[in-house]
Order: sequence, then structure tokens, then C-alpha cells
Amino acid sequence: MNMKYDFDQVIDRSKNRAAKYDERIKKFGTEDVIPLWVADMDFRTAQPIIDACRRKAEEGIWGYTSRPDSYFEAVKNWEKRRNGWDVDPSLMSWSLGVVPALSAIVKIFSEENDKVMIQTPVYSEFYDVAEAWGRQVVENRIVEKDGHWEIDFADFEKKAKEVKIFLLCSPHNPLGIVWERAELERMAKICIDNDVLLVSDEIHSDLIFNGKKHTPTASVSEEIRSKVISCVSATKTFNLAGIQASTTIFPNEEMKARYDRFWMNMDIHRNNAFSSVAMEAAYNEGEEWLEQLLEYLSGNFAFIKEYFEKQIPLIKPNMPDATYLVWLDCRELGMDNEALRRFMIEKAKLGLNEGNTFGRSLSGYMRLNAACPRSVLEKALDQLRDAVDSLG
Repeated sequence: MNMKYDFDQVIDRSKNRAAKYDERIKKFGTEDVIPLWVADMDFRTAQPIIDACRRKAEEGIWGYTSRPDSYFEAVKNWEKRRNGWDVDPSLMSWSLGVVPALSAIVKIFSEENDKVMIQTPVYSEFYDVAEAWGRQVVENRIVEKDGHWEIDFADFEKKAKEVKIFLLCSPHNPLGIVWERAELERMAKICIDNDVLLVSDEIHSDLIFNGKKHTPTASVSEEIRSKVISCVSATKTFNLAGIQASTTIFPNEEMKARYDRFWMNMDIHRNNAFSSVAMEAAYNEGEEWLEQLLEYLSGNFAFIKEYFEKQIPLIKPNMPDATYLVWLDCRELGMDNEALRRFMIEKAKLGLNEGNTFGRSLSGYMRLNAACPRSVLEKALDQLRDAVDSLG
């Protein structure tokens, strides 16, 4: 049965235990902001996922839950169908989420004081998962040239000689870059030549726009596959972050066994009763919803681009090819990071992510989450326009 989803519907999330709303005081010191920060969406998920979870709820027994072979088969079929990537289910492990998976990988496959390379600006958890275990973060800064962001390969090659792990964000958050196959191949070859473990976070890989195509890093060549750990999930795609589930795909059984043992030692090795059901339904029955979502988000991006050009030209939005996140260059406002943070909260009454959490040396940037109804976005940008205009 074909369904038409209504992404314009404004849903009150203030009573559904949503961190994006409930944590406003903790994050911004006030509830009086439109929250466009943490990366989840203000849209109801696909009806088949809701129906599957409802059936599970009505069973009324949620004991220790097995994970059938069909769970990883659903992941395999999705990757084959969407990305042309043939994955062996026997090399997949369930994880609590991509960030916990990244943290565990850093812990298992490096030693204290080892160096971990990240490409900044990148979402702040990349710092966290390295520093939590006493590893040193090395930044390969993505360079902006005429509004276009690109890898500094000379710097990448130099720093690859001293690091143990490279955490790749593909597609990239917050810049919305869909890496080209040639770029992935070049980064991977440098890692291989320097015996660096490449870990590819591909959680945003289903949210692709502008005719771009996601290339799974491990699919570039057999040589590269044998050296890459991939982290994937349907949670960003279908707005299921609270479900807590992801899949980690290993190059060989030995690495998978080490990873599985780490989680077994904490007795964390099963999905909860609802996450396994939701994930399978998402992969098997969610595509119709996703195609409509992508069209709606494209409309939001077009709206944002035109709005800033016409009404807030001092702020330059970086229009993404992936994710639903927009990187805002606010440097022409002439504020330092603290002044910009206060301006957004107190004057524009917006809850955004501060740019310097994505790259600690950055100044003058913010990240805006565009995955909300158009009317909410319009109200938020109206508030921002009025705040900027009031600067005189």
C-alpha cells in the first residue's frame, strides 16, 4: 500500500522524553529557544516501523531477545540495494550505536597515548571517543577554498605517519560532503602504507542529495576492504536514535572476535526487544518513507539557501550534499565564539550547535539542524533575521 507522509505536521515533542527539547536548559540555560541542535529529526518515522513496534508492544512479553539471522540479512540487503556493496553477514556485529562502536574500536585497537587522526571540523564525539581512553587527537583540517571544502592531502600524509587510527566521517558531518571514490581510495592507500587502521563512520550514508552517490569505503577495493572497519545504522535515516542499534562490519573474523569479546565482558551483546524489530522493519520496509523524506529535506535546503541570500546575507550557509545539517559561516557578524553563542540564544532565541565543538580552533561557525517542518524552519530564520538586523 502506497503512503503519503506529511512532513509539514508539527509534532509536540515536549512530552515524549526528547533530549532535543528536554535538555534545552542544560544546554542553553533556557527553554526559550527553538531547538535545532542535536541530530535527530522532528518527523514521525515510517509507518511500517511504527506498526512493527506496536505489534511487539502488544505481545506484552519483552524478555531476553534473540537476534535472528534475518537481522543482519536486512543490513546486507540494504547495503547491496542502496550502495551496491556486498557485505558478508558473518563479519557483522551488533552495536549499541555508532558512537559506542567507535569508542570501543579506539579502546580495543590502540594503546594509551597512541594518536588518533580526525578531520576537523567534525562532530565532537570524534574527540570524545579518542580522549576518553587517553589517546591523543591529531587534526587533519579540511580546508575551505572559495566556499568549497577539501582535504589537505599533504598534511594528511604527514600525520598518517604518526597515528594508529584514522576516524573517517563519510558522509561528513557537519560539512555534508559526499566523498568521491578517488578521495576515499587516496585516504585509504595512505592509511594502508602507514599501517593505520581506517574506521569509517557511515551513519549518514542514506541521506544523500543533489545527485551524489555514497561509496562505502570498504567497497572501493578488496585491498581496502581488508583494512577498514565500517560503522552503519538506520537510526539517523529513520529517526530512530533512541532505539540504540547499529552494525559494525569487520574486515576479518579475528578483529570481529576481539570486538565481540569486549562487549561480552560487559554482558552487552543483545538488542533490546524493540530495537531489533525496528531496525529490521526500517531496512525491509522503510524506503518509501525515505524517498519522501529526501525530497522534503531538499526543499528545506532550497528554502534555507534562498532565505539567507535574500534576507541574512551576512551569514553564509554551506549547503550539504548529505546529512540534514547546515554549517553556518557567521564570521561576518564579527563575534567571538562566546558572543556568537549568546547572540544565538538570547537575541535569535535559537538552540544551535557551536562551531568550535567541531574544531577547537574554529571561530565564527554554528551548525543548524534542518530536519524539521518548514514552518518551524521559517520561524527560526525569521528570528535570526530580526536578530541580525537589530545589530544595525
